Amino acid sequence: MKVLLMLFIAFQVYGATSFITKEEYAAGLYHNPRGIGCQMCHGESGEGRKIATYKEEGEQKVFQGTPINRIPFSEFYHHVNSKIVGMPRYYLTDTEIQTLYYYLHRKELRLAASKHNKSK
Repeated sequence: MKVLLMLFIAFQVYGATSFITKEEYAAGLYHNPRGIGCQMCHGESGEGRKIATYKEEGEQKVFQGTPINRIPFSEFYHHVNSKIVGMPRYYLTDTEIQTLYYYLHRKELRLAASKHNKSK
């Protein structure tokens, strides 16, 4: 009986690790990394998004999430791990940061891969 239980647990653990695709994990992480999703400030594709307008000393101002879909990975990694005014700290792992970057560039990566496969 113990052997069957161990096999069942092992199967459940293996099945759980392959339950969602990389695409689904990346989308889930982008839309809800630790409470508020990246898309709320950076837009669905990382293009940046206006968050609010306000007046300061009589002048109209805009608080806006910056575009993050065209910066190199090293800059993306640095900004995610830095204290930035208006941006929550998520304390993401290296794998999570890589997954977020993948999410922003997944279409480009698929296109590049398909071009590479066609040239073979």
